[in-house]
Formats: sequence, structure tokens, C-alpha cells
Amino acid sequence: MARTPPRQPPAQRAKKTARGAAQATGEKVRPEARRRAILQSALAEFAERGFAAARLDDVALRAGVAKGTLYLYFEDKEALFVELIRSAVAPLMDQFSRIAAAPDLSPIQALDTLFALFEKEVLGTDRKLLLRLIIAEGARFPVIAEVYYREVVTRGLRLLRGLAERASAEGVFATEATSRYPQLIVAPLLLAVIWDNLFARMHPLDVNGLLHAHREVLTGKVKDRS
Repeated sequence: MARTPPRQPPAQRAKKTARGAAQATGEKVRPEARRRAILQSALAEFAERGFAAARLDDVALRAGVAKGTLYLYFEDKEALFVELIRSAVAPLMDQFSRIAAAPDLSPIQALDTLFALFEKEVLGTDRKLLLRLIIAEGARFPVIAEVYYREVVTRGLRLLRGLAERASAEGVFATEATSRYPQLIVAPLLLAVIWDNLFARMHPLDVNGLLHAHREVLTGKVKDRS
């Protein structure tokens, strides 16, 4: 009776599949496409295993490249993580900047647009995995928290403070506290990320409803939803 060969791990099968497809079509993987594959695989590994336990060997295996090839793009795990933050968040921060500075948007319109963008492009994508990782492991590995603070938080707070000051000057916000503590504006967004990770299976959160309620708290006014 013929013996069934042992089943290979998913990552190994994925690696062979990726290489086999390239060989079958005779196509060479472009450097930028390979770079994207490495970053996507790194995000999956970091999210699944955590920063400390994630291994570059496994990132390379998942991406379908040799470990030596990975080192052509990133010198170590920290450099890979830094680029992961930049590639995932920088385009989003550029959109935030344009929205906050748009002269044709009122502060409230800008805020609504920012909330909708976060809900779609962070909570609705793998970007939320990166934020979860920062929250979970930032205290144990200060370097990843410092990178995220430098690349994302400082820029975001500057944008939010400017928006809050404009809203307060126009009498849109019920208090000037958001100008001093712009973290208040994004507090429900962070709550949504944490809640989705820990409690969504037991008690799904109505994020859109939460953001509507937060808007009412900031302005002191109930928005007509009809």
C-alpha cells in the first residue's frame, strides 16, 4: 500500500508555490514587488509571534525569498520594523495632513473625514495589526515604541492640535481642552483597536456609533442622523 507523503507546513508550501509560479511563467520578481512581499510577510510574522519571537528566517520563508535576499533590503529586524511602519502609515499620514489643512473643510467636516478614513484604512485593514503590536509590546521593547512615536504620534498630535485650535477659535468644540490634550480626539479610535482585539467576539463594538457619540461629546451638540 502506497504511503502518503507527509504534509508540509503552510509557510513551506507557500514558499514553493510562489517560486513555482514564478518559474512556470518565466517571470522575474521585480525588486519593488519582492520588497512589498517581505513587508507583508513581516507584518504577518510580527502580528502572529510578536516582535521578540519573530524570526527573519520565517519572514523570508513566508515571503518566498532566501534569507540572504532579505538582508539585501533590510539589515536587521529593527530596520525591517521601521520600514514596515513607514510604508504602512506614511501614506495615511499624508492623507491626514491634506484633510486637516483643507481650506474648504470646516473643522467638523475634517474631523468626520479623519474618523471615516481611520475606520476604513486602519480598522478595516491589516494596519490595525501594527497598532496592536505597538500597544502590546511597546513597553517591553522601547525601540518599537520610539519609532512609532517619532514617525506617527508626533506628527499626528501636531495635526490634531492645529485642528482643535481652529475648532475652538470658531466655537465649534465645547471646550478648549482638546487644544491642550489632542489625545482626547483620537481616544475612541485607540479604544476601538483594543476592543476589536480583545472583546469583539463576545461583544462587537459599533465603531460608527461610537464615533458619532464622540463627536457629540466634542461639540456639545447632537448630530441629526436622519
